[in-house]
Amino acid sequence: MSTLAIACVLLALLLVLLFGGLWIALALAAVAWAGLQFFTNTPPDVNLFQSFWGSSASWTLAALPLFIWMGEILYRTRLSEEMFKGLAPWLGWLPGRLMHVNVLACGIFGTVSGSSAATCATIAKVALPELKARGYDEKTCLGSLCGAGTLGILLPPSIIMVVYAVAAEVSILKVFIAGIIPGVLLMLLFSGYIIVWALMNPGKTPVESNTYTFRQKLYLSRNLIPCVLLIIFVVWVMAAGWATATEAAAFGVLGAFVIAAVSGGLNWVSFRDSLMGATRLSCMILFILGGAAFLSSCMAFTGIPKALAEWVAAMNPNPYMLIAVLAAIYVVLGTALDGVSMIVLTTSIVIPMIEKAGFDLVWFGIFIVLLVEIAEVTPPLGFNLFVLQTMSGKDSTYVARASIPFFAMMLIAIALITVFPALVTWLPEVLIRKPS
Repeated sequence: MSTLAIACVLLALLLVLLFGGLWIALALAAVAWAGLQFFTNTPPDVNLFQSFWGSSASWTLAALPLFIWMGEILYRTRLSEEMFKGLAPWLGWLPGRLMHVNVLACGIFGTVSGSSAATCATIAKVALPELKARGYDEKTCLGSLCGAGTLGILLPPSIIMVVYAVAAEVSILKVFIAGIIPGVLLMLLFSGYIIVWALMNPGKTPVESNTYTFRQKLYLSRNLIPCVLLIIFVVWVMAAGWATATEAAAFGVLGAFVIAAVSGGLNWVSFRDSLMGATRLSCMILFILGGAAFLSSCMAFTGIPKALAEWVAAMNPNPYMLIAVLAAIYVVLGTALDGVSMIVLTTSIVIPMIEKAGFDLVWFGIFIVLLVEIAEVTPPLGFNLFVLQTMSGKDSTYVARASIPFFAMMLIAIALITVFPALVTWLPEVLIRKPS
């Protein structure tokens, strides 16, 4: 049987198992087992144990549960309330006023959360009632929260970035730093849309009655300082080479405990809940990574990635056409799969194609993360849609329509980093210099 026929059979089997409701990790492992058993001479049982052990016995991957735990700890503090109070006084002069708090607060909390759904839920819990009480347009508020909530996976440290870096075998630190400029760019695009919308709909933005002196603004923002310092510290110790990603994650957990203790959010219940939440999410991701590693092993033995890469090279496609096709595929996948599954399912096949086309793997990581962000706001399985549906009482279709302009801003961001790849690659090259 030809390599292409084998690939089609395995893909069909995978789709049948996924649509049948089997867990993603088990579906990946089952397909890998079938591929090795029927299309190679390699014993699947040996590869199963080696793949699951090899994918989890990684010092680099130890950063993943630690970053998750850091976000879980801070999720259970009063950080989101303090963010709203601290940011609101500074934004009264902008068209759209307090709706910009959604974008900024999601950006700040996203850097310590690493999760899109957690960022969206945490900020929405405080911002939605406050903005609604002040008379802001509910539809635009929901759209901005839905879009800005995705910043949790683009601004470092990000769970999705760790998963991609491990799967693609690239530096976690480089991927982290590469996400900073695109993250800021996306925040500017979101705020830019809010400004344009506010100027076109002046009657939908209430007049801000409160005025603050500069001293009062500083006082209200005092509680943001520990969080901002923690973010800067975690990223800086990695960029300066003082700590690995795993060591920086451990420092981040320690700093999160200190912030939680000072803010009064640390007690036995919150400690237990944060630990159990981090354990559940980490186990789910590691299980999926194990299944993906087993499938990657199967792919290597069957020669599918090599055949695809040679096929792409033989076609000699326009690199931008390849990227456009992959973007369309990931958007479709995003309607049915979560971000982690999207990455681990496709990495072993897509990475050889990307390398043959001459794209930088760090750049491609940010490209995928932006597409995963789009998946978070795309029906029918966009997680942020469900989060805001629960918190606002509106159905997911209404939330999806409200998020369309912010969906468009994400597409613009993808177009910009594709046309100007230095937006992604410049900062890692400047901050991480190879030893001479």
